[in-house]
Amino acid sequence: MRVRQDERSLSNMTATIDNSNASQANKKKHLGIPEAVFVEDVDSFMKLPGNETADSALRKLDEQYQKYKYMELNLSQKKLRLKNQIPQITQTLEILRHMQKKKETTERMETHFLLADNVYCKASVPPTDKVSLWLGATFLSDVNTHLYAPDQYTFVEANVMLEYDINEAQALLEKNLSTASRNLETLEEDLDFLRDQFTTTEVNMARVYNWDVKRRSKENLLKSADKS
Repeated sequence: MRVRQDERSLSNMTATIDNSNASQANKKKHLGIPEAVFVEDVDSFMKLPGNETADSALRKLDEQYQKYKYMELNLSQKKLRLKNQIPQITQTLEILRHMQKKKETTERMETHFLLADNVYCKASVPPTDKVSLWLGATFLSDVNTHLYAPDQYTFVEANVMLEYDINEAQALLEKNLSTASRNLETLEEDLDFLRDQFTTTEVNMARVYNWDVKRRSKENLLKSADKS
């Protein structure tokens, strides 16, 4: 009997440690996004410093909610940038693979260069083993890459264009594509985590509001009873 009790205690202790480790891992995973704690006991919550009245408690919860909304806006913008950049990297990789096939031949490659929005210039590119990549210094700079023909260099603010062997350029872009895809997956997980925090905060606000309604109703009943 005592052995079974010890085994049960050990099992409960292990489960508690596992839950604690999972919670810590979750916090590290979503670093920078504070976790909204569910208010289970509203009476105890209202006794905390700064929660002297329901209005003050609701104000704090609303401030927390607005911070989550701001984080969601920033993460959504980053997600949009990545979703725009990934097809660009994929398209550039396809061009590089095509140039890999052409570099051992004498056949020139007919293509078009983008000069401005919706403005293209026709070009004939001889076989080459060199390409120039424009490395943008914006969000996730190593991801923002575009392919240009050799000897065409452009410097715009912090952006820079570098010449690579085709093999090196392909390896770099494949690495950037992997990084971009991984970052996009992380952003989507962070956004899902944020939505959970929205829900928890909204539920907490509703619980505090209902608690205050019940408190006021009880006070009114007591006042009515005293008058009678």
